[in-house]
Amino acid sequence: MDSGAAGDFDYERHGQGYARERRTDPRIAARVHAALGAARTVLNVGAGAGSYEPLDRHVVAVEPSAAMRAQRSRDLAPAVIGRAEQLPFDAGAFDAAMATITIHQWAEPARGLRELRRVTRGPIVLLSFDGDALDHFWLATYAPELIAAERRRYPALGEIGEWLGGTTQVSVVPIPIDCVDGFTEAFYARPERLLESAVRRAQSAWGFVERGAEQRAVEALRAALASGDWDRRFGGLRTQPEFEGSLRLIVNLP
Repeated sequence: MDSGAAGDFDYERHGQGYARERRTDPRIAARVHAALGAARTVLNVGAGAGSYEPLDRHVVAVEPSAAMRAQRSRDLAPAVIGRAEQLPFDAGAFDAAMATITIHQWAEPARGLRELRRVTRGPIVLLSFDGDALDHFWLATYAPELIAAERRRYPALGEIGEWLGGTTQVSVVPIPIDCVDGFTEAFYARPERLLESAVRRAQSAWGFVERGAEQRAVEALRAALASGDWDRRFGGLRTQPEFEGSLRLIVNLP
């Protein structure tokens, strides 16, 4: 159960830079923590390096990848080795559960989400992306292969609700201009950052396009920035305080 390839991306080989590049953004965290309500015990599945875990509650984190577990802060408890699809907990063991930017990477998201509901008495809080909204982001202009690959990975929002049962609410999460969680849309106003290989390596999306397609996308973006074409087309984003892209907060109640 300790394989980093528990899902669709091998974090043992490619996950070393996540703690540095994929930090908790406090504004997004505030939405996640508010959605947990009054829960005192929280299960965090696909916990990775610990982003978005609340520090004022008892959190049990589950993470299959040793490379990701090793990046957890000393402020956080060690993670349990395990996978979403087979949680080693009794029914109703937790007040609430969370899974942030991870369900698209699970081998069996339907089974994993049903497991979350089995072990959770109250709210289940997910951060995910809406595949139907991915092409709202300007990166679709330069990396269409990446957008197509990502769309195949994300479960449909309606399916997520069906798998969990109960009542599900979905809301758009605005992305702040200086977002410190380095997923692709976090750089909507800072396109130069996506030219950095370290930034892209902390985004699993790039692992699903051929190296040649990635290089073509990077060179196309580099050329558009150098010529001023990017700024002519998208420059208004450089001062836009927030961007409503594909990031979604999903809250399920039994």
